[in-house]
Amino acid sequence: MRKALFLLCALGMSCGAWAQNNQSSWTNLSALHAGQKIQVVEMNSKKHSGTFVIVSDTAITYQEPRGEWAIQHQNVRSVRLMKNNHRLRNTLIGAGVGGGVGAGIGAATFSPCSSQSFCIQPGGRGLPAGIGAVVGLVGGAVVGAFLPTHKTIYRVTSH
Repeated sequence: MRKALFLLCALGMSCGAWAQNNQSSWTNLSALHAGQKIQVVEMNSKKHSGTFVIVSDTAITYQEPRGEWAIQHQNVRSVRLMKNNHRLRNTLIGAGVGGGVGAGIGAATFSPCSSQSFCIQPGGRGLPAGIGAVVGLVGGAVVGAFLPTHKTIYRVTSH
């Protein structure tokens, strides 16, 4: 059990390191295209949502229904690209992972009858594993559907 836990932690850390990128570079914003939906968070935690217009070395400009606004580079804490195109993928991944984990927990919690008592086990280990799989599948699908898929393009790492 300890080896499995160690392996899980080691894989989790390596996946986390792989997912990181350099988000502290203002030049990342040059990859945005006019018309994309963005969210800009200022240093004072005020959030602004709108469509991207243009970025310069000194500011980012976006369009809201009230008009066009520019926020100076030094006042920007983060910029996110507001896309939700992976919701189905996240739902399916969550359902698969949840179902597998639920089946594993259900099978692991099964305990056979002792010979000293009367017991009926119609499903054996498979019944609790199946129940766990269904519960995990539903729970994982719900969690996967609500996972945020907004990509952070720029983030200040320190003030």
